[in-house]
Amino acid sequence: MHISEGILSGAVLASGALLTAGGCAIGLKKMTNERIPEVAVLSSAFFVASLIHVPLGPASVHLIMNGLVGVVLGWMAFPSILVALLLQALLFQYGGITVLGVNTFNMAMPAVLSYYLFNFLVRRGNRAVTYLAAFLAGMTGVGGAAVLLAVSLVTTGEEFTSVAGVVVITHLPVMVLEGVIAAFSVAFLKKVRPEILEVGR
Repeated sequence: MHISEGILSGAVLASGALLTAGGCAIGLKKMTNERIPEVAVLSSAFFVASLIHVPLGPASVHLIMNGLVGVVLGWMAFPSILVALLLQALLFQYGGITVLGVNTFNMAMPAVLSYYLFNFLVRRGNRAVTYLAAFLAGMTGVGGAAVLLAVSLVTTGEEFTSVAGVVVITHLPVMVLEGVIAAFSVAFLKKVRPEILEVGR
């Protein structure tokens, strides 16, 4: 899911940087001192889950956990994911610094969408609704990220059109897997610490 250095055009890189800066500004404004531990824990989960990569052309396939991060944190997913991606770029050379804005936006914006679509159902629904909403949040996070990655490639040049299609298709099984992980994770959190699902509010 990380786009490598030297792939995207300058216009796409600049757009990603600006959009990520805006998302982080909103996320930091919503983040209080009391919320920092939850943001840090979910940033760590994102960091660890996306360390195992299967290379795929200019990108790679791996677990993301952005749906889970988003359904809990809302807009705070932007700074959470940004920090994780920055550390991955510096420590393991995944992605890169110039593409940090685009990679962050591609993963954080679907996370925010997952929050608005499913957080209320996760918090207020019965057990079955919680499982279903969390499952869909996990799928939405990965699916949205794959689509945005494909858009980033296509807007850079038509030569990436076929790769963009492959990226979306290969992430379909990842969507299902992430949905299952998100469903069980959210159900566990709701049982042992339901207040964490209120963090993004």
